[in-house]
Amino acid sequence: MPEFTTLDHASLNGAVYGALCDALIEGRFQPGDRLKIRDLAEQFGTSVTPIRDAILRLANDEAITFRSPRDIRIPGLSESRYMEIRAIRIRLEGLAAETAAQVATSADIEALERILRENEAAIAAGDRLKGTQLNQAFHFMLPQIAGLPVLNGILRRLWLQMGPHISDAYIPGGRAMIDHHYPVVEALKRHDPAAASMAIVDDILLGGKPILERIERGEERIARRA
Repeated sequence: MPEFTTLDHASLNGAVYGALCDALIEGRFQPGDRLKIRDLAEQFGTSVTPIRDAILRLANDEAITFRSPRDIRIPGLSESRYMEIRAIRIRLEGLAAETAAQVATSADIEALERILRENEAAIAAGDRLKGTQLNQAFHFMLPQIAGLPVLNGILRRLWLQMGPHISDAYIPGGRAMIDHHYPVVEALKRHDPAAASMAIVDDILLGGKPILERIERGEERIARRA
């Protein structure tokens, strides 16, 4: 992870918080993982103070569970909470795909296709972390193409909770984690908003089945790791 020792206090705290958010969203952590403040401080090349501040902010975001300074974990996700987040994602990411289809350029399409090619390689290599990062990059390209920065910020909050669970299911999920991205790209090529929205909904519902299956078994698995 990058070092932030040259930044002032406020910038340092914000940078550490942002980097930990990115790590969660990109799937660098998995459900049940324990976070150690001193280990993170060493990785960032900082004191423990900005790490502790970021941890407290993430606890407020409901992205981590802070039981004590010695017991900080990536939480599990109940089925009901997952279903609520999924319903919100369907509406918001559907809007992003629909809007993106109206304005996507050839350069935007090329960027999405490059992500897909790299994701195929990551899946073939069994690279969970790379595959999860590329999956996140694909999804977040849609509000970027659409020019919806407020929506992008809302999605980041949801993905703070979803990132670890997508990561947990990514390799076991196999082709389901990527196959539904291709119809999204084809819809953007045709500038077909309805098809783009439907395709991303299919990805969230059908591609998300391996995630839901693991969440349904997750409490018992996390209890064993605790």
